[in-house]
Amino acid sequence: MTQARLMDGTALARRIVEETAKRAADLTERTGSAPCLATVLVGEDPASVTYVRMKRNRCRTAGITSRHVPLPADTTTEQVVATLRELSADPGVHGILLQHPMGPHIDERAAFEAIAPQKDVDGVTFASFATMSFGLPGFVSCTPGGIMRLLDEYGVDPAGRRAVVVGRSAILGKPAGMLLLARDATVTYCHSRTTDLSAAVREADIVVAAVGRPRLIRGQDVKPGAVVIDAGYSPGNVGDVDFDSAVERASLITPVPGGVGPMTIATLLEQTVDAAARQLGV
Repeated sequence: MTQARLMDGTALARRIVEETAKRAADLTERTGSAPCLATVLVGEDPASVTYVRMKRNRCRTAGITSRHVPLPADTTTEQVVATLRELSADPGVHGILLQHPMGPHIDERAAFEAIAPQKDVDGVTFASFATMSFGLPGFVSCTPGGIMRLLDEYGVDPAGRRAVVVGRSAILGKPAGMLLLARDATVTYCHSRTTDLSAAVREADIVVAAVGRPRLIRGQDVKPGAVVIDAGYSPGNVGDVDFDSAVERASLITPVPGGVGPMTIATLLEQTVDAAARQLGV
């Protein structure tokens, strides 16, 4: 069997960011206000610090102003909520990104819900999940949104296909399944309690691996010709899929890195400009 084609998220993300930069420049010229993304980081976890720095650098590339709000590791839930409500009320801020995960002492859901829906460009609130699920105007969770853009780029129509989503997190697995369902896929969610995961995956025309367990999906589990989207990442550039074996059976597959990751950031920037345009009335 021919090896799978790689789904190049880096190249597609670059094009999206270039288009987003043009829109941001036009918006700034027309309104006198540049789109602004506020990033909030609790503590100094090295990975989180790196992610936030990367996102702020991409903002500069796209002509988006970034405002960073660092908070000490011992910040309470109440303090995080107060910070997010303040940013939500600030007309100079158009989008808000709360970097997660946070410490176990913080109620993450309460923090997310302090973000105004019109500024939830990361798609993490109840309101965003609801509008996404019902196909109404709003913001999608960035990683699932990026996954759908990749499928479109490579001509993969989910309609009528069996899609298996491995993982059920509120901002990745669950919304990915809902977006696929909205495109008429038949969706199965799998998770840590699923019996015989391999059997479920073998039925899938589209596999979305989003569980955070390195090399959980093996090549022998992949249906020949399936489309494999690896949204996992573990140290050492390892995804949730055993790439070397899966690439021999899939028709399309995302690499790690260079697949889903760049699309997540590109979607965040695009939605920030969308949010600014709505708030500025243009």
